[in-house]
Amino acid sequence: MPRIPLIEDLSTGPVPAGSVLLAEFDAASQWYNALTTIVAGWLKTGGKVQYYAFAHSPESVRNQLVRLGIDTEELENNGALEIWDWYTTTLGQVSKEKRGADSLKVADLSIHVSQVRMKGPLATDTLAIGEDISVLDRFNDEKNWVEYELARSIPAFKVRNMTCLRGVIRDVHSSLVYKRLESVSDGIIDFRIKTESEEVVNMIRIRTMRNVGFDSRWHRLRISHENFEVTLEE
Repeated sequence: MPRIPLIEDLSTGPVPAGSVLLAEFDAASQWYNALTTIVAGWLKTGGKVQYYAFAHSPESVRNQLVRLGIDTEELENNGALEIWDWYTTTLGQVSKEKRGADSLKVADLSIHVSQVRMKGPLATDTLAIGEDISVLDRFNDEKNWVEYELARSIPAFKVRNMTCLRGVIRDVHSSLVYKRLESVSDGIIDFRIKTESEEVVNMIRIRTMRNVGFDSRWHRLRISHENFEVTLEE
């Protein structure tokens, strides 16, 4: 079974396939570097990834994965890595990627779900990444995009037994958003920044996990200056 770095470093066993994980992160935290570290680790242990890029261009995602030792060209060619370009749409432009979105309106995204995500066999070896679903708030009423997540997006991954990791920015939405997303999540992970002795420290903790034991304490993160890999400080 593929492995989830950072998260499974703090759990007593593997996260069950089909789990829904929610990461709530400070806007200035190392969430994005942590996320690509997770993706690289999952791919290196034989897993497949569907990466939905909201906040960064697909090329930026590829460049960081290459720094982490991933041959993105080979993995995209053999189907182990799919990068869906939803970032270009946020700029009001048309994506030149093989996989893109013309609109981030939930009515249009629901069509994508029915045509793409619901089809195919079980995919227990696949990790589905929602890089920053807070972006949907720019294009939809808050209630509507959260309902899309709960009634369309997440169930589409679960029906194929994919593990799902969604990122949402902390303190920018109403409490309703966080509570509803948390209610359907099997695990909640926090990424925070704190100031200690005039030093900015990046931290991670597992707030809760339903189906596996876990360490709920805060842990410092170390960020490599060479390739920006994120690891736990010993």
